[in-house]
Amino acid sequence: MVKPVSNQKSIKKAAIGMENSKLYSTLKTFDKYEQNRIRKFLKSPYFNKNEALVKLFELFCAHFNSSRQKSLLKNSLWEKVYPGQPYDDVLFRKNCSDLLKLIENYLVQQSLEQDPVQRQILLMDALKHRKISTLYNSAVRTARKLADGSPFRSYRYYHQQYKIEKAYFELFEVEKDRTAKYNVEEMLNNLDWFYIAEKLRYSSIIYTQQRFISHNYNILLLEEILQSVQKNNLFSIPTIAVYYTILQTQREPENTEHYFILRDLIESHGNKFSKEESEFIHQAALNYCIYKLNQGSLQFHEEYFKLFVWLLERGFLYTNGELSPWHFRNIIVIALRIGKYTWTENFIKEYSKYLPESMRDNAVSFNTAQLYFSQKKWDKVIELLREVEYEDFTYNLNSKTMLLSTYYEIDEIEPLFSLLDSFRTYLNRHKNIPAARRTPYMNLIRFTKKLARIIPGDKAAVEKLRKELDEMPTGSVANSKWLNEKLAELE
Repeated sequence: MVKPVSNQKSIKKAAIGMENSKLYSTLKTFDKYEQNRIRKFLKSPYFNKNEALVKLFELFCAHFNSSRQKSLLKNSLWEKVYPGQPYDDVLFRKNCSDLLKLIENYLVQQSLEQDPVQRQILLMDALKHRKISTLYNSAVRTARKLADGSPFRSYRYYHQQYKIEKAYFELFEVEKDRTAKYNVEEMLNNLDWFYIAEKLRYSSIIYTQQRFISHNYNILLLEEILQSVQKNNLFSIPTIAVYYTILQTQREPENTEHYFILRDLIESHGNKFSKEESEFIHQAALNYCIYKLNQGSLQFHEEYFKLFVWLLERGFLYTNGELSPWHFRNIIVIALRIGKYTWTENFIKEYSKYLPESMRDNAVSFNTAQLYFSQKKWDKVIELLREVEYEDFTYNLNSKTMLLSTYYEIDEIEPLFSLLDSFRTYLNRHKNIPAARRTPYMNLIRFTKKLARIIPGDKAAVEKLRKELDEMPTGSVANSKWLNEKLAELE
């Protein structure tokens, strides 16, 4: 029986919104398709017998699906679930907690449906405990068939193979058949391959992170594992070969041979990894190219471009059919650096349709302006950028940088100084721009003003400004390469 609540404190609790609750934030992530699947799950008496939870779920769905959302209050939910009954905060919170647990169970169930191999492994374990020997062979055959049918050969594959062989081994133990050949070798080999691949994968992640933090990780047995890979020639295992090579590009970055081996492995085995893993592997290759570019390696301009195009043509750079605006920009930047103007123009026309619609116009206008800037078509750059304010501050910073460079190039000093002042105002006004990003642009403004005031041929002024620029910490002045080029022209 529901107990009446008469005190003022409970009435206040009932008027609280649900927006900050775990249940609200969890249910908000589901679209209408998944809401329908959850609805079927909740209405199954095997999983749920509390009709109040179904009603509560429907009220949340109605709220999320409405085009005019108001605050979702506890008391309004209560009145619709328990009409005519006084609000009971304890019961309401219990219902919310029970519904959240059911949602968690639904997510587990969904994961099992999407992972038939894991489901079969759990079946083998259940058969072992119940000693249903008549189903042993068919369960093992199905598990192996499902695992072998997967197109991927990532570290997860070897983990699954280990669990299948382990479950099979334990079925033998149940039967106590001492005359049968045990599958220990297959089981342990798959365990080793999984462990080595995982160790190499996470070690490469750690090496990447150590460029940004001061902490030194102590990775146990890493040297022994690297030696074991070489000694036992485990390069025939794609996931081991790939992660071993990624790690070597990080440990020995000056040896470019590791990169070219990695590139060949990607070409040979790229289709053997899931999308998530593929993205990690491809980004490792791109990051190495960026490292070499930052070192001034001319060879890797062309290499970076070729790798990007190769990934693009094979669909590796898409997420849900869309091309990231940042991938779009990066490939254009490198194409322009090596003078591929016609290719860039065609690329913008052909691939802009794959950009997210909300960012498409900005990406096209900004990157087209980059193309015109590289071609020294200054009037077209000004036409595209002069009146544009991008929503994304990264676009805004880069477009203002390009525009000020353009004004300087055509000796439009008055518009240049006006832009420098408005640029400074923009940086000061937008406090959401991190200081680490704001400072280099503030320095760019300062140095550009000094640059614009130098009379051509005044070597003393040029040398003074160059010395000041050289003394600035690396990365503390945006567009410093352009500044140095302009200083050289003034000598």
